[in-house]
Amino acid sequence: MKLCMVGTGYVGLVSGACFAETGNDVICADIDADKVAILEKGDIPIFEPGLDTMVERNRAAGRLSFSADPPKAMAESQVIFVAVGTPPRSDGAADLSAVDKVAETVAANVTQETVLVLKSTVPVGTNERVRRIVKDAKHRIHVVSNPEFLKEGDAINDFMKPDRIVIGCDDDDDFARDIMARLYHPVSLGQDRIIFMNPTSAELTKYVANTMLAMRISFMNEVAALCEKVDADVHAVRRGVGSDFRIGSKFLYAGPGYGGSCFPKDVVALVHTGREHGVEIELAAATDRVNQRQKGVLARKLKHVYFDGDLRGKKVCVWGIAFKPRTDDIRESASLQLIDALLAEGAEVHAHDPEAMDHARAVYGDRITLHEDAYAAAEKADALVLVTEWRMYQNPDFNRLKARMNRPLLLDGRNIWSTYKLANQGFTYEGIGVRTS
Repeated sequence: MKLCMVGTGYVGLVSGACFAETGNDVICADIDADKVAILEKGDIPIFEPGLDTMVERNRAAGRLSFSADPPKAMAESQVIFVAVGTPPRSDGAADLSAVDKVAETVAANVTQETVLVLKSTVPVGTNERVRRIVKDAKHRIHVVSNPEFLKEGDAINDFMKPDRIVIGCDDDDDFARDIMARLYHPVSLGQDRIIFMNPTSAELTKYVANTMLAMRISFMNEVAALCEKVDADVHAVRRGVGSDFRIGSKFLYAGPGYGGSCFPKDVVALVHTGREHGVEIELAAATDRVNQRQKGVLARKLKHVYFDGDLRGKKVCVWGIAFKPRTDDIRESASLQLIDALLAEGAEVHAHDPEAMDHARAVYGDRITLHEDAYAAAEKADALVLVTEWRMYQNPDFNRLKARMNRPLLLDGRNIWSTYKLANQGFTYEGIGVRTS
């Protein structure tokens, strides 16, 4: 089947490569000619494990190509996916201007009956909005909602082995239903994981799913704060609670707050959608408030627990800048808020991340010092803060660290080292909601 993926960002590039992997002819189109030129040279502008190999394999097989001419790519395709950005506006609502532009371009350029698939995360009502835009096209355009559920760092596995595939279309639209079922058949052979529903339900499903996961994180971060006050251990609480099969163990880890491109904006967007329709989604609003507060927990601990309220002139080493491991994405990363707070307090920041250094450099320039070697970043440091739990940080050479640091203070934002008995090695250790004695 001939597909056009409009947008070569994270969702578009991963989805396009995966659809090509299952035998389709895919054109990934983008108005950004520079980005297309990079892709045509064989370079991948994002870090996602396995994506470079998949792109190379499918390009060599002739199933995957790139184009800076979206109208031409649309005219050649039977199915067109919209995978453009929908960033939050100042009021929390999603900016749909890019989606509208794609819909207008599709309406003007299709040459056959076409399925237009909304892959971007969009609020309730967008499917109907797009239908109004394309209703006068020369050929019938079926508008389908198909939200993505790709975790950065494991996106290919999520696409090829999905928990569920949500497809929103009209009950009587057999043309669109048949095409979508055929497209996703190769990744649901073992068990049919396709869930058909009406478009509004599909749009809402994505926001609700992400908000529920974010809610668990924020709740456990509040529990961690309570643990510190009552001499409990959040690890033990997590295991006790997570062993209840009704609750499960995922997304119950305390930390410095969630980040990335999805959870922060989707939680706020759900709150905004509710208010537009006269419904206060109070748990979602509280989830966001807790997360904003939690992102300052590392800076507060450093300043008030260990440095008597004064960070001026202190050298702080930060391990991890990406919002999570196995990605170079720093959007809404807890590290950014920590670094901003440290700089505002007059601290000297040295940092390392195995993949996100270029993005950090673009944000901070020479205001922080970035090191290619993690141990070099800790040289003469008054404190080391672990923010992103990359595997390379999970069992470091602590003797080497202690020899390099000015003060052996470790602040573990992910509680990775909480069981290592670091006090016996001469360190001052602090986690989030864990017992340190």
